[in-house]
Amino acid sequence: MTDIDKLLQQQDIPPADPRARQAAMRAALDEFAQVQQAAQGSPENNRSSSQGFWQRLRLIKDATLRNIVMTSSTTRTLFAGLAAASVTVLGLFVVLPALLTVSPPSIDENEVILSDINMPSPQEAAAHDPMIEEIVVSGYAKPEGARTPEAPPASTVSKALRASYPDAMHMAVSAAPMTADSVTRPIPQNRDKFSTQQENPVKRTVDEPVSTFSVDVDTASYSYVRRQLNHGVLPAKNAVRAEEMLNYFDYAYSTPTNREQPFLPSIAVTDAPWAEGKKLLHIGIKGYDLSDQQKPKTNLVFLLDVSGSMNNPDKLPLVKQAMDMLLGSLNPDDTVAIVVYAGAAGTVLEPTAVKDKQKIVTAMRNLEAGGSTAGAEGIKQAYQLAEANFDKNAVNRVILATDGDFNVGISDTEQLKGYIERKRDQGIFLSVLGFGQGNYNDKLMQILAQNGNGVAAYIDTLSEAQKVLVQEANAALFPIAKDVKVQLEFNPKKVAEYRLIGYETRLLNREDFNNDKVDAGDIGAGHSVTALYELTLTDSDAKLIDDSRYTKNAAKKSDNSNEYGYLKLRYKLPKESESKLLQRPITNADTQVDSDLQREVAFATAVAGFAQQLTGSVYLNNFSYDDIIALAQANKGDDLYGYRTEFIQLVRKAKIAQEI
Repeated sequence: MTDIDKLLQQQDIPPADPRARQAAMRAALDEFAQVQQAAQGSPENNRSSSQGFWQRLRLIKDATLRNIVMTSSTTRTLFAGLAAASVTVLGLFVVLPALLTVSPPSIDENEVILSDINMPSPQEAAAHDPMIEEIVVSGYAKPEGARTPEAPPASTVSKALRASYPDAMHMAVSAAPMTADSVTRPIPQNRDKFSTQQENPVKRTVDEPVSTFSVDVDTASYSYVRRQLNHGVLPAKNAVRAEEMLNYFDYAYSTPTNREQPFLPSIAVTDAPWAEGKKLLHIGIKGYDLSDQQKPKTNLVFLLDVSGSMNNPDKLPLVKQAMDMLLGSLNPDDTVAIVVYAGAAGTVLEPTAVKDKQKIVTAMRNLEAGGSTAGAEGIKQAYQLAEANFDKNAVNRVILATDGDFNVGISDTEQLKGYIERKRDQGIFLSVLGFGQGNYNDKLMQILAQNGNGVAAYIDTLSEAQKVLVQEANAALFPIAKDVKVQLEFNPKKVAEYRLIGYETRLLNREDFNNDKVDAGDIGAGHSVTALYELTLTDSDAKLIDDSRYTKNAAKKSDNSNEYGYLKLRYKLPKESESKLLQRPITNADTQVDSDLQREVAFATAVAGFAQQLTGSVYLNNFSYDDIIALAQANKGDDLYGYRTEFIQLVRKAKIAQEI
């Protein structure tokens, strides 16, 4: 309940109706524009009326609005309120005589002071121009049966208001009939962008026995989903990527000991909890971790978005804190440079050794947000700086921190993608850290990171910055394998149908697996990668696809009846251009899983179920939020950092949001 709601409740005043919003606000803006044009002589010299309107409100906030004292009687009407645009509620009640033919309810002769009204800045108002018309200036509830008064002309109302409160504002009042839900907080328009994706379908093994995809170690989807649920709303379905939900968590898979073979797959075949008669094939990969002595030198260029859209506490201020944390993960002889972009790009800090940390920190803390977003120009300048300081024996990486709003510069996504690919081939990688929401361009951020051989993470809190840039710094900075591809060939004598859960944006053609020219995902030191297939065995009654009339006997030609399928992993070492192959069969022995792996498999299954629940999967049957909670709770393990406990809480929040 807002302060205005409480005020109305205390005075036993019916709330106002939102139906007068658009006409009132337009009249107010028109009136304001006319006054400004008359004062300045030429409309060409004026700024936009909406932005100027907000600037005037900003200037009078402390001087006037804080000290408005309102009284009431049967002859004076407490008439109008101004509700906030964007994220806050503005309140202003003005005493106006004889604007309504209907008298309001009588209230006591008490003075009420409105204070601490949260006014948006001109930049905030300008950033939400589409929402300006949502501001309301409305009147009182009309007694049942009373005639609806017509709204007075905007100019008349404005003059009356200026006469009563000449320093307050230009505003118009509409006397439309009111309802009980009057003063409400407008919902900000969400302009976040995500790629459209369709859930992977069930496939018949005899028709398509081979499944191929690129690994993905990004985690942005999970963090974004968490932010939405913490705000009490379900995320957009396209914002949910099952593989990024799965890979957000670290799993106790078998750890490789040989850097030349940087990962060792952990395989398990278990029952699917959401479909009787189906199995889950769980593929877990744990990357080789580097000791402090094995870490190469790093040359980093921080490419920081300081455009006007970053002027929020969860954007540029959080970027500064996150970059400060990352500095603590680097060695003294590593180097850092800073490039910023807004209306134009510029170098704030030339390559500087981390041992001179104070110089780096000072450069970051002096940054301020403002201007448009020349993101593409910033990327070019960052790469130029990385090239000038390139070290073939070091990790050379650009780290882009942005809300994703690239509205100036290279607008062609394919052109930008090609530019980053060429720099990747020269040995300069790109990682992307997303911040904030409202204009977060997740689609573009994914493209940039995937083609730059880097990770895409979403930083919504300081604790997430700690996770990504401190606890998992090795994984974020040091690749142990690149172009990692997975290929499963299923045995049609054992497996009738299969479905890959997630990785919809990472699918590859069958022939891409052996083509070293085809780019794929990269794995950093210590990274965990998880993939799940849902299987329907040939002797199961749970098959969804009927047998083909002409190929129904094809399965009889297959041998190795104890094999579910055959796994192949192809990868390149960081400084090599020729791939290596790792392969093994998946057999009945993989159904015998030790307790440690069983716990990890069960928790990952709960996460996969949650991702499918959020996207409205048609394959979950009656597997509910409560089932997910129970499965995760029973298998969260030690949970050193509390991430699994947090996951369980998110499922509970999703259940509540679903019921609202």
